[in-house]
Amino acid sequence: MARNRMPLAVLLALTLGPAVAIGMTLWFVTDLLPQCVVEEQRRLPAPDGAFDLVVFSRDCGATTTANTQAALVPPGEEVPFDAASFVSIAAAADLAPRWDEEGRIEIVLPPDVEIYRQDDGVAGVAVRYR
Repeated sequence: MARNRMPLAVLLALTLGPAVAIGMTLWFVTDLLPQCVVEEQRRLPAPDGAFDLVVFSRDCGATTTANTQAALVPPGEEVPFDAASFVSIAAAADLAPRWDEEGRIEIVLPPDVEIYRQDDGVAGVAVRYR
């Protein structure tokens, strides 16, 4: 009984060819997506050292409006461009963030500002808005 064996060159072409094509496509597509820039405004370590409370703005190009956001990140780490914020407003503002004596977060929201997001807690930490 004769066995049909695929030549090594054909096997490599059939496996590496699609992998290279997919890699090049992903590289090209990521160049088309807007690159967001995160500008950190303030960083406050948690009293227990578990997180850093970071206030920042995110700029993703010409269509981005003024914004101020806050998120918890691991201590000392940069805010990733796709960080999930627990509060986000449509204005450049000082949120006057602080950790209270019980380890809760306090944030001051300016009056008459459009609020995109306002969570009551993040990562097991309560958030109070004033």
